Amino acid sequence: MAQITCPHCKTVFTVDENDYAQILSQVKNEEFNKEFNEKLHSELEKINKAHELELQSVLNKKEQEILKLSNEKANIENETALKSKLAEDEIKAAKQKEIDELKKQISDLEHKIELSNALRNSEVKDAVNKKDEEINKLKFEMQRKDSEALLKEQSSKEAHDLEIKKLTEEVAYYKDLKTRMSTKLVGETLEEHCHNEFNKYRTTMFPNAYFDKDNKVSSETGSKGDFIFRDFIDGTEYISIMFEMKNENDTTATKHKNKDFFKELDKDRKEKGCEYAVLVSMLEADSEFYNAGIVDVSYEYPKMYVVRPQQFITLITILCNAARSTVEYRNQLQVIKNQNIDISNFENELDEFKTKFSRNFDLAKNKFNDAIDAIDASIAKLNKVKENLLSSERNLGLANDKAQELTIKKLTRNNPTMEEKFDELNKDKE
Repeated sequence: MAQITCPHCKTVFTVDENDYAQILSQVKNEEFNKEFNEKLHSELEKINKAHELELQSVLNKKEQEILKLSNEKANIENETALKSKLAEDEIKAAKQKEIDELKKQISDLEHKIELSNALRNSEVKDAVNKKDEEINKLKFEMQRKDSEALLKEQSSKEAHDLEIKKLTEEVAYYKDLKTRMSTKLVGETLEEHCHNEFNKYRTTMFPNAYFDKDNKVSSETGSKGDFIFRDFIDGTEYISIMFEMKNENDTTATKHKNKDFFKELDKDRKEKGCEYAVLVSMLEADSEFYNAGIVDVSYEYPKMYVVRPQQFITLITILCNAARSTVEYRNQLQVIKNQNIDISNFENELDEFKTKFSRNFDLAKNKFNDAIDAIDASIAKLNKVKENLLSSERNLGLANDKAQELTIKKLTRNNPTMEEKFDELNKDKE
């Protein structure tokens, strides 16, 4: 055990050897650290001073190098400025040379332009003179043509006046003729006109066509069309048109309209098996709609047109040309239809055979059932007769039995008169 006195409070501490050894170790370590730190601080100061000296030396060297570089830069800038000035002088000299050359070229071009302008002015003057001569000739020619045109116009006007006068006379004549004609005759005149127009082109444009009056009156409506047109290619009909011609007197009190005849014309087309229906009409003479040309009224009735007589042949030609392009497709369609008809005929014959067989089977079945019913009825009737016979037999047996059991005694029982009679009879027999 060891004792330690505190230097401040003079207190005495008793510690064992281990604690004492630790305290001594702490004291030694503290002194050692203190000495080490002092030495380390001293060495660091030395190192810092050495570094400061070395850094100052380096800075001095760098300042010398910077100064040297500054001098070199100044020398280079001076040389560059000198070279730049020399180059600028050379460039200015070269530019001035180019400018002089361009000025010379401009001067040459201006001279050439002056020469060209003079030459062109001369050519223009010559061309103007030529044009003036041509203009004068044209003016003279125009004056001559104007004179001729004036003469022609006068003669044409005179001819036109004569034509107008002639047409006016014809119009007056036709108006007078239409006034004197009946409504039926007016319509027949239009029909004759259309017929004659078609015959003009029949040989050249429609050599295989049929065009004639429709004489078959409809059984349903009692009406008929005016003309039927049919055309053929290789014997195959590719187009058909039902025509109706309508006209009326100018003085007719009740004016008809084209649409008044659409419904009847459509019926005639369908009944006669025609593809198109055309109304050739002089009705509604002031209508711009019908005077414009060929009018398609299929929005009211399918494949129906209204035309003036002057478009009669034109419409037939248009429809024929359109229909000819479909002939091949019609033939192909007809082949398919024929095939379908063959199949339909086979199916119809098969259905007809089935129907007839079914009908015969039903008849035979009904006859068989009737025979069975008759047999059943006969059997029932015979059974009833049999029962009646058996019942009669039974009744006869009973009657026979009763007859066999019948005696005089039974007959006369409760009958004194009969007993008396039988007694008398017996006595007589004795």
